[in-house]
Amino acid sequence: MQEIPEERDHPEEECGVFGVVAPGHEVARITFFGLHALQHRGQESAGIAVSDGQHVMVQRELGLVSSVFDEPALRSMEGGAAIGHVRYSTTGANKWDNAQPVALPRGDGLVALGHNGNLTNSDALRRKVESLGHELRATTDSELITALLSHEPGSLLDAVCNVMPLLQGAYSIVTLTEHELVAFRDPNGVRPLVIGRLEGGYVVASETCALDQVGAVLDREVNPGEAVRITANGVESRQALRPVQRALCVFEAIYFARPDSILDGQTVWENRRDMGIVLATESPVDADIVVGLPDSGTPAAIGFAQESGIPYSEAVVRNRYVGRSFIQPGQELRQLGVKLKFNPLKSIIEGKRLVVVDDSIVRGTTTRKTVDMLKEAGAAEVHLRISSPPITWPCFYGIDMADRDDLIAANMDVAAIAAHVGADSLAYLSLDGLQRAMGRPASGYCRACFTGEYPIPVPDAAGKERFEAPAGAAPSR
Repeated sequence: MQEIPEERDHPEEECGVFGVVAPGHEVARITFFGLHALQHRGQESAGIAVSDGQHVMVQRELGLVSSVFDEPALRSMEGGAAIGHVRYSTTGANKWDNAQPVALPRGDGLVALGHNGNLTNSDALRRKVESLGHELRATTDSELITALLSHEPGSLLDAVCNVMPLLQGAYSIVTLTEHELVAFRDPNGVRPLVIGRLEGGYVVASETCALDQVGAVLDREVNPGEAVRITANGVESRQALRPVQRALCVFEAIYFARPDSILDGQTVWENRRDMGIVLATESPVDADIVVGLPDSGTPAAIGFAQESGIPYSEAVVRNRYVGRSFIQPGQELRQLGVKLKFNPLKSIIEGKRLVVVDDSIVRGTTTRKTVDMLKEAGAAEVHLRISSPPITWPCFYGIDMADRDDLIAANMDVAAIAAHVGADSLAYLSLDGLQRAMGRPASGYCRACFTGEYPIPVPDAAGKERFEAPAGAAPSR
């Protein structure tokens, strides 16, 4: 779906991948539930590819997992191995050709692929793929990777190891042929990817919450630069690329990952709570209640309340289905803005001085509407506390974020932002405070959206847009 521009005031979700090898089990059904657990990572399209040892069957469509697959579809996809994908379009338009898994002929069969991340050298790869005689149908770097794999001889694991040195950027990928399931991760480990043990097999997924959903036990992460061939008997590892400076996206912990997932051995919920605790020590305020904007702001709000001694209260109810529909509101409803997503509890808010905790501000448009909504509900004061540092640089590694000209913190100081959104005060978590809350040194994370220090070379905007634009069309801004 195309988001309403003024509503996009948070970084948008990326994608989620899942894979399973479990002969004798209903692998399509296992993948369905794994994807269901990863639905927060992308709501535009969903797909599953299944191998029965002789053929690879692929079903993909625009929409949520539950609307793309039904009982007859899952029963028809029999086999011993499967991969799945949920998508948010960080590159390329939201159209059927860009849904995943991508599948292309390879030898006498097919290779299917699901990708979370973003390549930064897609323009050069596109020229290489076209020189091989491949006619591109999609406008995603995922098809480029699939095309490169389709031209490599030998086993799928060999093909992956040969292609990985050509790729630059962020990628956590699952691939499937008639005989192999291989998962691999970029040498910086920007996007998460974990392996779990299942009775009678193994699974791989973007987050541990998907393992929990299907009854798998976390084994380990796929290491940066590692390719793994997953079989029913175990995991064969090959270090295809030498690991470089580890750079896990810090926004996984701040916003993207589900709160019950585990990153770096820590529960995401606890990380977010600790961000709120540190935020309260850095930026205290005299107020009556602490309010979290659901859902990602809630743990930080609880931490802020715990540290400050100000009572926490649920004062905003979220409609969790807004933004997950292809039906867009008309102009009359669109003017309601943030009220389509949030509804305030006036009896809790009226006359109170609020500390409102949120995870980030991108453009400031939704934040301004949220402040207006709370004051219309009777809030005496609204003090914004943001559980991440100011976002001042765009992301090139798989998060759909505004251009720098549109990032409010790149163009205004904190006082100006507070005035712009109508808050009585505004404070962000500091970079040092973020790392204290994470309990890990900054050297292990990508924080480019806060610092402009990109761990992987980034493309020029013109090259990126040339790839994403439909054939014959000018790139859109």
